[in-house]
Amino acid sequence: MNIINNKIVYKRIILKISGDFLQKNYYLNVNNDLIKNLINEIKYIISLGVQIAIVIGAGNYFKGRNITLNNNIKPVLGDHIGMLFTIINGLILNDNINSKGINAIIMSSLPIPGICNEYNINKALNIIQSNKIIIFVGGTGCSVFTTDTAACLRGIELEAQAVLKITKVNGVYSKDPIKYSNAVLYKKLTYNDVLHKKLDVMDQTAIILARNVSMPIHILNINQSGSLYKILTGNIIGTIITN
Repeated sequence: MNIINNKIVYKRIILKISGDFLQKNYYLNVNNDLIKNLINEIKYIISLGVQIAIVIGAGNYFKGRNITLNNNIKPVLGDHIGMLFTIINGLILNDNINSKGINAIIMSSLPIPGICNEYNINKALNIIQSNKIIIFVGGTGCSVFTTDTAACLRGIELEAQAVLKITKVNGVYSKDPIKYSNAVLYKKLTYNDVLHKKLDVMDQTAIILARNVSMPIHILNINQSGSLYKILTGNIIGTIITN
């Protein structure tokens, strides 16, 4: 990784990792190459003193809204199932991170003694201040709310300076870039732009939470080496959402 020495602008961040990003070619699987690349990125920025917490989704296993519609499952039950699958992803990521010699601790909003530490804001603050990674699973612990909302909520609670959402697309587009070749990539957006244009990037609750505390949100794919570092030194990779 060829890096130019620049000033770090975000010292504490939330990484929101979508389940779709982790997905390989089919459900019930994770892309080990993507996880390896992600950990390499994380390992480098930790060495620079950046404090990291991770919130993980479960779209590679379970699409709650789609499953509930097609299988007559109540939406609340679908949300609960999705929360459980975030724990599976978190355990896999936690094991991979620890195997690379990086200290990581998994915390769940759903108590599962013997498997995950139960989320506690004071303990989480102590952990992140000691430069250990926290992996948050179980979403917010409540149905209806997405893991995007969980990411912004944890960002506020831990006084993070930004949320970086890692997805399989390169940023926020005017419409689905997979379906439409003329889709336009936005480099900069305001929170209100996202809300008013109803851009499908994060749910509205997450955007409103970030807007209320002026916490920047970055939407990106890390298919290029050094992407996280570039954002942490003030460069725009993908899309930035601010006031």
